[in-house]
Parts: sequence; structure tokens; C-alpha cells
Amino acid sequence: MDKLSIAGLLIAIFAIYFGFIIDGGTISSLLELPAFIIVFGGTLGAVMLQSSQSQFFHAISLLKWLFVPPKYDIEQGIESIVLWAEKARESGFLSLEYIAEEENDFYVNKGLNLLVDGVEVDNLRVSLELDLDLYRDHNLRSAHVFESMGGYSPTIGILGAVLGLIHAMSNLADPQLLGQGIATAFVATIYGVGFANLFYLPVANKIKAIVHEQTMYREMMTEGLIAIASAENPHAIENKLSAFRLEQ
Repeated sequence: MDKLSIAGLLIAIFAIYFGFIIDGGTISSLLELPAFIIVFGGTLGAVMLQSSQSQFFHAISLLKWLFVPPKYDIEQGIESIVLWAEKARESGFLSLEYIAEEENDFYVNKGLNLLVDGVEVDNLRVSLELDLDLYRDHNLRSAHVFESMGGYSPTIGILGAVLGLIHAMSNLADPQLLGQGIATAFVATIYGVGFANLFYLPVANKIKAIVHEQTMYREMMTEGLIAIASAENPHAIENKLSAFRLEQ
């Protein structure tokens, strides 16, 4: 559970709400279903229009990372690489076969299996780096989905405000209805800016941060597996990979 994400979201919402209440506002004045439908529905529709089906649903599936992000332990990864290097040095690459079967990370699993199959060092590097690049780009495009929502949301909020004002202008003869209509119109702007800056853009940046962490971990594993394939000394491999500890 990512407590920082939960705490950040709650603090942001509470700070804005508490400040609004201190200034004399009421929560009921911010609850406008028509404004919500215009802003949320309009933003969602615009992003669905620009995205492929697979990319859109993949982006939605990554929302779970906000609360249960994947964990990548650099220290544990280095220890595993050194252990595998020692085993390969003593018993050959075939001794890593059972380790590959128990490895849950598909990327590391593939690298170990390539080692077991005796793939040349250059081919091993090309294969792993290609997988890493494609995986990273796929997830970054999902982050872009939320970035786009953060861009569309404020604009559609303004559109909702204009539509509300058009409706309010039809009640010029009734000052009470006119004031209520104007207030409702501005709620759409609040929804647009609020959704963008409190959810969509932070989500996009959170996904990017996790993808960066994944990439660094798998780059480290790539270097380690290539070093094993090159029959480097386990101690030398550990020294080489120790630079990745700075990323923790």
C-alpha cells in the first residue's frame, strides 16, 4: 500500500475543502451533477477519441499502481545477480534453469532462460533491451493518457461554465435564479481545474516515476545478466552494479 499517495490525495482535498469552509462556503454549493457530467464525461470522451482501445484500458489498469505500486528492490536484485554468477561459474549456465522457473518477473525470467539456452552476449543484450524499450514506451503512453485528461479537463470545465452562463442568461428577469445559475456555471470550472491538478496530472507523474524505477531496476538486471554471460567475476559484477544503489 502506497501510503504517500493516499496521504497526498487526502491532504490536497482536505486543504481545499477546509479553506473553502473557512471562507464561508458550503459543500452543497460544490455538488452539481450537470457540471460533473459535462466535465468528467467530456474529458473521458475526448481521451477515448484520441487513444487506441488497448492503450486506454491499459492506462485504466495502471490506476492500481497509485495504491499498490510494484516494488523493485535494488539491493535484493544485486544479491540475486551475484548468487547466479557464482552458481553459473561453478556449475554452468544450465544450473540456472530451475531458478528461471521460479522467477516471477517476466523480464528477468526471459533473461535467465536466454542464458540457459546459451545465447550469445550481443544477442542477449539486443533481446533484453528491445523488451525493455517496448515495455517502457507502452507504459509511458499510458501515462500520456492521464496527461491528456489533465489538459482537456480545464478546457471542458470552461466549456461547461459557458454553457451554464448561457442557461443563466435566460433567467435575467429573476435575480435569484440568475445568481444560482452563475454559481453553478463556475462549479464546472472548479471541476475542470480540480480534476486536472488533483488527480489526472499527479496520476500521470506517478506512473512515470514508477516506470522510471522499473526501468532502472531492469537495466541493472540486464547489465548483471550480460556480465554473467560474459563470465565476469561475481565480485566484479557486484562492484559494477553498486552504482545502481544510488537510485534507491
